[in-house]
Amino acid sequence: MDANTSQAEPRYLPPSGKPLGTNRTFTIGAFFVIPILKLLTKRDWRGAQNIPAQGPMIAISNHISYADSLVFAHYLYGNGRAVRFLAKSSLFKIPVVGRILRNAEQVPVDRVNAGARALPHALAFLRAGHCLGVYPEGTLTRDPLIWPMVAKTGLARLAVMSKVPVIPCAQWGAQEILAPYAKLPRIWRRRTVVVVAGPPLDFSPWFGEEENHEAMVEATRYAMAAITQLLEEIRGGYAPAQIFDPHESALPRFGNFKKEK
Repeated sequence: MDANTSQAEPRYLPPSGKPLGTNRTFTIGAFFVIPILKLLTKRDWRGAQNIPAQGPMIAISNHISYADSLVFAHYLYGNGRAVRFLAKSSLFKIPVVGRILRNAEQVPVDRVNAGARALPHALAFLRAGHCLGVYPEGTLTRDPLIWPMVAKTGLARLAVMSKVPVIPCAQWGAQEILAPYAKLPRIWRRRTVVVVAGPPLDFSPWFGEEENHEAMVEATRYAMAAITQLLEEIRGGYAPAQIFDPHESALPRFGNFKKEK
């Protein structure tokens, strides 16, 4: 973690409050942000029975818009859990925003050299009993039809090392509020946002294999298939048989590839 993100190291205290894991920053943020989300969105929330009421858990989701982290956090918060996200470290360098993220105990991730630096913090939050939010793709999907793409293996390593429940989630609709890489939201009418949580995934076949790259690729594929299946149910159609692989694309792995050069 760089100097800009290490100024306020998280304390990894056991979660408390209601929703579980709430602290003062969460409470203040929810007071201001949730009413705005309710004005902008109609909520179709499903699968709440799959969200553990207590104990460590990892919630994973597809990534379709910069707005979807608020939608996803609202879903988890509304179903009893205040989430700690693995968030890109550049956000922590933004004045005010970075301070809020640190006070909310979010986890900074260097997306180029993520694993070794983010993993200890993620594991510590899970050992304390928190809900951790992870986007396995690591960035907004590059798929032209906004289906999940081939993901990174960090989530699989975290899952097999922690052995905590991993809840697959899928969401749709946030891209109608804020299109991928757009700067201004569409606020002239309310949009329906759908978030669905499925039953916990079983990573036990890969326990002890966290240093086996091929095993982690297989486990990652398993997790993303679960997310994609939930998204197919939401969208009422099937994802392409050929999954978009950013490693085989000329597009940059991270950042706004639509920006004019």
